[in-house]
This record gives sequence, structure tokens and C-alpha cells, in this order.
Amino acid sequence: MTTYEGPLPKPDRDSQAYWEAARRHELVLQQCADCEKFRFYPRVVCPHCMSDRFEWRKSSGRGVVYSFTVVHRAPTPFFRDKVPYVVALIDLQEGVRMMSNIVGCDPAEVKIGDHVEVIFEDINEEITLPKFKLRQVLNSSMGGEV
Repeated sequence: MTTYEGPLPKPDRDSQAYWEAARRHELVLQQCADCEKFRFYPRVVCPHCMSDRFEWRKSSGRGVVYSFTVVHRAPTPFFRDKVPYVVALIDLQEGVRMMSNIVGCDPAEVKIGDHVEVIFEDINEEITLPKFKLRQVLNSSMGGEV
């Protein structure tokens, strides 16, 4: 790993398990023990039923692009060599929406409704970032997903 000088998340009491799972290259979500709905971002109370009971569940890591933007102008010097890049809202199969980057493709290829799957970028010994790549989906008459 090279030295990373960009912005990093700061895991806290509510998100520590999320970041530990990311280190293992697993995407996990909180699932309410009462209403059984998933939630993202990690937090103490369910936004659906206000319960404070939950379990961490492994996500499929698959979703659909809800919206996105292509960043062409670096917001800080760290991003100067990274533009253009995609920042997207991803609707995961579990019913939650999360923001991340779509990587591994020309940003001009990304479209709303594209199918994506999670990949992980190891930043340093403590932080691994979940990102997404485009996933090819075949026509259902041809046998489903790739």
C-alpha cells in the first residue's frame, strides 16, 4: 500500500463493525431486530420503528445506480490526478441507498439503472473503502445475471 493522503472516514461506536467488516472485504448492514428493515448509514436507532435492537448482516453487495455525477474538477489537490471520477447513489438489493464511487470503467459508460457490485479498496492498515464496479446483466431470456 502506498501512502494515502486523502480524506478518510473516522469510525465511531456506531460504525466500527461496518469498517471492520470492510477490512475483511465484506459489506455489512444493520438489520432491525423488530421491523426487520435494513438501514444504512450505521446508527443506534432504526429510522423506521425507532427500535435500538439490530444485528449486522452481510449484504449481497449488489445494487443499481440510482443517480450519479462525474467529477471533472478536483475539490482538493489530492484529487487532481483522479479526475474524472464517478460519485454515485447506489440502491442495494437490501433496500438501502448508499453513496460510493463507481470504478474500473470510463465514467462516460455509467448510466442510471446500471447494475453494480461492491469491490474493496484497501487504503491503509485501518481503512478499506467499499466501492462499486459495473456488473453485466444478461437479458432474462438468455439466462440471468453474469
